[in-house]
Amino acid sequence: MNSERTQPAKPVRAPSSSDVVVVGAGFAGLYMLYRLRELGIQAIVFEAADDVGGTWYHNRYPGCRCDVESLQYSYSFSRELQQEWKWTERYATQPEILRYVQHVANRFDLRRDIRFGTRVRAAVYDESRNRWRITTDRGDTVDARFCVMASGCLSVPRKPQIPGVDSFAGEWYHTGEWPVSGVDVTGKRVGVIGTGSTGLQLIPQLAQQARHLYVFQRTPAYSLPGKNRRISAEEEAQFKVSHESLREKMRSSSTGTLHVMTDQSPLSLTPEERQRTFEKLWDEGGAGLMYHFNDLVVRPDANELVAEFVRQKIRETVKNPATAEALTPRQYPIGTKRICIDIDYFETYNRDNVTLVPLSDDPIEEITASGVRTAKATVELDCLVFATGYDALTGAVLQIDIRGVGGQSLKKKWEAGPRTYLGLASAGFPNLFMVTGPGSPSVLSNMLVSIEQHVDWIAECLKALRDKGLNRIVPALEFEDNWVAHVSELANYTLFVRAASWYMGANIPGKPRVFMPYIGGVGVYRQKCAQVAADGYQGFELSSVH
Repeated sequence: MNSERTQPAKPVRAPSSSDVVVVGAGFAGLYMLYRLRELGIQAIVFEAADDVGGTWYHNRYPGCRCDVESLQYSYSFSRELQQEWKWTERYATQPEILRYVQHVANRFDLRRDIRFGTRVRAAVYDESRNRWRITTDRGDTVDARFCVMASGCLSVPRKPQIPGVDSFAGEWYHTGEWPVSGVDVTGKRVGVIGTGSTGLQLIPQLAQQARHLYVFQRTPAYSLPGKNRRISAEEEAQFKVSHESLREKMRSSSTGTLHVMTDQSPLSLTPEERQRTFEKLWDEGGAGLMYHFNDLVVRPDANELVAEFVRQKIRETVKNPATAEALTPRQYPIGTKRICIDIDYFETYNRDNVTLVPLSDDPIEEITASGVRTAKATVELDCLVFATGYDALTGAVLQIDIRGVGGQSLKKKWEAGPRTYLGLASAGFPNLFMVTGPGSPSVLSNMLVSIEQHVDWIAECLKALRDKGLNRIVPALEFEDNWVAHVSELANYTLFVRAASWYMGANIPGKPRVFMPYIGGVGVYRQKCAQVAADGYQGFELSSVH
């Protein structure tokens, strides 16, 4: 057992009232609690899991890693924390990230204000008292002035709606709810449904254990090599010495990382220059190939040059030409679905015990008690793994019954797509904040940078209200409408809307097709939020209700 972890005691009854209720104890909820304590604001955190970590608590599948480099995927609020923690690999594994989160919870004594094993069911705004009434599945009812949704962008797993899905008699798992005790597939026939980021991390690991692995692929993925490695002492020391300046670069960048976007287009280079540049970025590993050029998400001809380079790499790696072709993405521009960073994904298809089942040619008709039946064959399986992703960005918020002014349901309001001002709040729902909500850079960025920016903004907002003797804040509908239109306008200018991605909600049957994150960049967005605050929280209605 990890020595960092402090086993939470039997859940303690929550207090009947609090200044703030925070939902979720992942990276966002922990930092929100830290900032509220700093300001002397009373807070209680509810977390459905039995410990901290959020997404990194639940995603324990083999091969699970962050696709942002470890040194950058960490808190920046504490210099001491930055200096004392030592990351081991370029891309940290889930166990290492979870140890880090647990260390943070211990170091800052955060657990005493967290109620674990407790899921928030409803949050109802009482207009007469300007208070939120939060109820949980353990029978808690908490009266709070403010409510902060820190419930995560990727935290509600999606089980596919395939006929017979509940009839399978063998073992089945969802990657987002992986057993804490692990899963042993040694000697078993294993099927994996899903080839997004999670599937690409999982498949090479399962292939090393399974007797035979069948990969059911609906849409092939573009993926870049991670080129993972140990972090050298020199690299770590240099990052820690330059910690402040590097963090500032990340905050002002478009992605919240240290990737430097040039003013270059691949179209401006000669074929020889282009090939050299592509090869250099490929050999460096990571997402640099996607972030180096300034026009890949807006110019189809520039995008196609990079896409074809990646396709050629797939053809060079996968020995069977038919399998290579099936693994080659052509249906959407590169980068318009989340770009994957892999370790030996395509190489895995050269193994004798791995079979690709392209569902475009051979769709799944049903899941049976003994396996998967496609249009052409029946695959007998001992174990089935769903790597089918999440109800992203809105799922965790909307699974709570949130009701605002006049009893309005947030779920009802968002029926045609999420509506927020800055991704921070929604009109008609006073004193309710969202961390990295739809309409903010969130999943298009380094989440740690976006989380800190949102939490800091919310904390400073609460301080400003207190200093001015105010206790109510809600977005004006006109400003919310303008922001939603702006987010949509920017997205429609890009190639992102050409892909049926989870950014668009396309992985959830019946979910409205709306591009949910803000694509204008972390730095630009940060400036907009800062200006709103500097202008007296322009676009928000501030008042005092007694």
